Amino acid sequence: MATAVALSSSLKHHLVLGIRIPQSPALCRRNGTRISTFRSFTVAMATPLEVCVKASVTTPNKLGDCPFCQRVLLTMEEKHLPYDMKLVDLANKPEWFLQISPEGKVPVAKLDEKWVPDSDVIAQSLEEKYPDPPLVTPPEKASVGSKIFSTFIGFLKSKDPSDGTEQALLNELSSFNDYIKENGPFINGEKVSAADLSLAPKLYHLEIALGHYKKWSVPDTLPYTKSYMKTIFSMESFVKTRASPDDVIEGWRPKVMG
Repeated sequence: MATAVALSSSLKHHLVLGIRIPQSPALCRRNGTRISTFRSFTVAMATPLEVCVKASVTTPNKLGDCPFCQRVLLTMEEKHLPYDMKLVDLANKPEWFLQISPEGKVPVAKLDEKWVPDSDVIAQSLEEKYPDPPLVTPPEKASVGSKIFSTFIGFLKSKDPSDGTEQALLNELSSFNDYIKENGPFINGEKVSAADLSLAPKLYHLEIALGHYKKWSVPDTLPYTKSYMKTIFSMESFVKTRASPDDVIEGWRPKVMG
């Protein structure tokens, strides 16, 4: 069983240096004397969160190409939570994995001594259990860009250039472009939220798979969509948790060839 323990860069800094964080930016006064008060850094956990994710099919002991796994890892990274990745070969699922995930699906995360499946459920559970920093997307914004992934798959699998699948994808990307133009740079405005962490891995797959299999890219007529992708793909948490392009290409090959 391949595992990899990850700590966010900011968390590693605090753990190594043993920094105590002030309770407030201001200094307190007691009996006329100016003093500082501190509290311990509390994000650190005794045991990293365990999470089962897809293993690479091109490189041993590396993360694979599942966008739903990356969403969970992005959430942990953005919340500065240490985690222990358990890399699962989905073509040859080990017995220990099937015992905790009878359907054989990833991601699965261990929360409060219980293995929790489904990236939606895991992300919501992490938000409830570790609310700071908050990543909640307001309900009225949570579905922004939600149809892009399904229309991307339809276009990727299409063998008929005139079947309307390319236009369906362009329509969704255009709607997203208009939304980000008015509300960006992220879905919830100035800060990254859960909706971005869900959409970004899917856009990454779109860019690589369509570029490889159809020689297609997001058109320059959608500058806000392109800028959004460039910005979020360059985030430290994204770079750390992304799959290799080769893995993304291999991951989509059965759908394209099938």
